[in-house]
Amino acid sequence: MKRARQRTIRPRNPVAIDPLLKKGGAHQRKDKRASRARLKAGVRKNSED
Repeated sequence: MKRARQRTIRPRNPVAIDPLLKKGGAHQRKDKRASRARLKAGVRKNSED
């Protein structure tokens, strides 16, 4: 029987990981109605305080 080849596991490049992590997170809509809704939500949030 043949044995399976084992690949060497190389550590990831920490310089390349950081920019990739910054791309994540919640994405917002970019249309006109969404920006207006965000403005209104901000006003509502500030008026509660």
